[in-house]
Amino acid sequence: MAINYEQLMVMKSLGQKFSYDDREVMLYAYGIGMGADPIDEKELAFVNEAAATPRPLKVVPTFASVAAWGAEPGDVGEMNLTRAMVLDGERDITFHKPLPTAAHITADSSVLAVYDKGKDKGAVIHLQTVVKIRDGEQLATVMASWFARGDGGFGGPSADQPAAHRVPSRAPDRVVDISTRPDQGLVYRLCGDRNPLHSDPEYARRAGFRRPILHGLCTYGITCRGVLQTYADYDPSAFKRHAARFSSAVYPGETVTLEMWKDGHVISFEAKVKARGVTVIKNGMTVLG
Repeated sequence: MAINYEQLMVMKSLGQKFSYDDREVMLYAYGIGMGADPIDEKELAFVNEAAATPRPLKVVPTFASVAAWGAEPGDVGEMNLTRAMVLDGERDITFHKPLPTAAHITADSSVLAVYDKGKDKGAVIHLQTVVKIRDGEQLATVMASWFARGDGGFGGPSADQPAAHRVPSRAPDRVVDISTRPDQGLVYRLCGDRNPLHSDPEYARRAGFRRPILHGLCTYGITCRGVLQTYADYDPSAFKRHAARFSSAVYPGETVTLEMWKDGHVISFEAKVKARGVTVIKNGMTVLG
């Protein structure tokens, strides 16, 4: 069944209730690779709440991408999308305040725009979720896009898609290599995304991949980790915005090379897997305060 543009554009879901505690906060940090060195005190602050000298547990800013996991204006079936062909296209999170280590939250989700790239080229769906403490105070606004590879040609608009952030043309100011674990997809999926594309070899092959791929949101979190350690001195409160487009898959076990450019409060970045010569994150931008 084809996408119904008018029906899709009015989809929304308000006041969805969620809660999380320090277990989910630490699992997310571990899922994006923090704590691989168990004596690195700076990273332990994100994955270990128990310390001889008391210190506050820190929350990785991009935990906002999973804090209200499942908050959507409608699921893939209700949107008439081909489930096995849907991939995350991008995330753009604005942080209104640092996330607490535990909270009861609500989420308001809506469809912002739908673009038809043409038959055999797919469709792009832009979504927004506003995450709030249940007293109404906003924590983060999460902008997302889904790339529905099998659902183009439904007759919707094709122009006026938002322009992507452009990274500088000069050589990167900083370069960081971040290793992923062969089992990282199996850990990260416990943060909410149980799509078998990231865990089942047969399912991944049917979707066109030689083996399960790492979640795009895990790679997104890895880029946040890279900026956090290089330009933010591991201070989550420094993050005001973190945005990126997913351009290619990472296979668990590969090394992600993060290239960064600093211009004032703006950090531009791209991520590559040099072993395969592919860019996996494009048009990345962090705004620090």
